[in-house]
Amino acid sequence: MKYVCQICGFTYDEEAGYPEKGIAPGTKFEDLPEDFECPVCGVDKSNFEAE
Repeated sequence: MKYVCQICGFTYDEEAGYPEKGIAPGTKFEDLPEDFECPVCGVDKSNFEAE
């Protein structure tokens, strides 16, 4: 599943994770830390929508 930041368009892909921030491949969006922020524009995860 992929989730897209509605502010800047960054896509979080659960399959790929985000290793640059210590998030392993296969990490579900709902399992991201509550303080997860978009790495591009800095908004919180409430600004992401499923693609």
